[in-house]
Amino acid sequence: MPTQRGQSERELDVISIGRSSVDLYGEQVGGRLEDMQSFAKYVGGCPTNIAVGTARLGLRSALLTRVGDEHMGRFIREQLVREGVNTSSVITDPERLTALVILGIRDKKTFPLIFYRENCADMAICEQDVSEAFIASAKAVVVSGTHFSTPTTEAAMRKAMRLARETGTKVVFDIDYRPVLWKLTGHGLGEERFVADGGVTALLQTILPGCDLIVGTEEEFHIAGGSTDTLAALRRVRELTGATLVCKRGPMGCVVFPDAIPDSLEQGIRGPGFPVEVYNVLGAGDAFMSGFLRGWLRDHPLEECCAFANACGAFAVSRHGCAPAIPTWTELSYFLENGSPTPRLREDARLSHIHWATTRRRDWPEVMAFAIDHRAQLEAMAARLGADPARIAAFKLLALQAAQRTSDGRDGFGMLLDGIHGQDALDALTGTGAWIGRPVELPGSRPLRFEGGPDIAVTIREWPAEHVVKCLAFYHPDDEEALRTEQERQIQTLFAACRATGHELLLEIIPPRGMPASMPDDEDTISRALERFYGLGVHPDWWKLPSPASQGAWNSIAGTIDRHDPLCRGVLILGLDAPEEELKAGLALAARQPVCKGFAVGRTLFGSAAEAWLAGSIDDAAAVAAMEAAYGRLIAFWQEQRSRNAA
Repeated sequence: MPTQRGQSERELDVISIGRSSVDLYGEQVGGRLEDMQSFAKYVGGCPTNIAVGTARLGLRSALLTRVGDEHMGRFIREQLVREGVNTSSVITDPERLTALVILGIRDKKTFPLIFYRENCADMAICEQDVSEAFIASAKAVVVSGTHFSTPTTEAAMRKAMRLARETGTKVVFDIDYRPVLWKLTGHGLGEERFVADGGVTALLQTILPGCDLIVGTEEEFHIAGGSTDTLAALRRVRELTGATLVCKRGPMGCVVFPDAIPDSLEQGIRGPGFPVEVYNVLGAGDAFMSGFLRGWLRDHPLEECCAFANACGAFAVSRHGCAPAIPTWTELSYFLENGSPTPRLREDARLSHIHWATTRRRDWPEVMAFAIDHRAQLEAMAARLGADPARIAAFKLLALQAAQRTSDGRDGFGMLLDGIHGQDALDALTGTGAWIGRPVELPGSRPLRFEGGPDIAVTIREWPAEHVVKCLAFYHPDDEEALRTEQERQIQTLFAACRATGHELLLEIIPPRGMPASMPDDEDTISRALERFYGLGVHPDWWKLPSPASQGAWNSIAGTIDRHDPLCRGVLILGLDAPEEELKAGLALAARQPVCKGFAVGRTLFGSAAEAWLAGSIDDAAAVAAMEAAYGRLIAFWQEQRSRNAA
């Protein structure tokens, strides 16, 4: 008999087993699936959504599934890693494709979907994929109904359940009844949730005795219990199992039956409901399960488990997508404590910001960026030297070479690159794991104008999601009102566009030079600018700022960010073409500030090399060597200062 470890000794809280797909969600809400013009791409599949949801809620989750050896399979794996899900049992299937699901939001009651799952990778899960050590490493394992629909996957699920019982791991059963996946409807009826079938009922009833927790909608308990009378179905299920039963009731929340089934559903254990406007029911059950497990696996009272579950379900029905809609623990806690002023949770700016900021693509504790997004400066330099401006693109590739040599795979390596002269360098750097910022402002514009046209959302929609949108504004909080208002409106538009397209925003603020005496450049100027933008609802992921000259100025900046957005990534210090020693003096003070996460410096690193190279006085190798040395010195200095202050 396998050795049983105590629940507190387990490395994992929960393992989900089964479906893993890519959801392609139609972006035109209210239209037929036939008429969709564009789609958003998310991970999907009930067990995958639960793995993501429980990880977001602070549980140590893992997924056992198969994905294809192709782009969609790699996307699922990479997204799971970003979400903090253990992928040690995500198996790459060399023969089968990753499953796809096409979904849409037609209206409040109609959500068409098509499953592309013919011989897909996750339906090839077999007994050999399920190991005793893996099952024993978790407090609970979640099995779902779909994977009992074929003999091979059924054998794998039953092995997981048997090993769980032998090793003291709890078994959670998500009934997850999709008639189309049992081949009970045509492909075009993927949204159908209930078709009575005696064979499915008989099979499900052989699963129930081995479970500790069973979760399903009323319709799912109908298929499990063999009756369309909910109480009768629940009583039949209770005859077969002593598991805690959780019946999901949509907008009415849920009801839990740990023991005998009473005379009325209302007599079960319930938690608070959260009335919200229904936008999209797809994925709500997976969010619900994630919330319930967050409480159940931490031994919270069942009423509290219901509250977590109902709230998570409320978030999911209010948003686009399945897994992406599930809240994080920070977000859920805020909602339970403060509620929301609107039933349209997706329109709650505070909740939306918390959701965005706690689900970013990856952490960046530090960024040391080589900035060479300069366009106008290099164009002016080339014109002054009589050099062909077409050579600027080649120089930026040399800068990329120098920066990559210096970084040598170091965490925190980044670059600022543009799409005008730097597109080749951008293409080469994208996908390598580097931090990438990309400018949108028309160089030198005041009031701010955008490069690429007036509709910034159209411009950045084409950009890779990993590109951070960088916008430089020559802005002073005491600017003349009409100018200040116009600039602020532009930045508000940019912020909305970034959120809509899923891009992070780096807002660079530089007070214009030569301000009149009535607008002093005092140590509160920058913090007042930040205060102004926060008051307008603009919450950049990053601030890029001139190096404050005093601790007082730093205190003002840090205090403003902490009051308005403690989830902000932080401040990056810019260079302003300062001599290296002058720049280092500012960095020495910046390194002592927790709110400062690094630097994004340009002309100090490449200016002299660019001048000499464009003039023809040095070759490629010399230019690379000069930039590599300058960048290396700055990184070494920054890290030395950081280490000194951490000691």
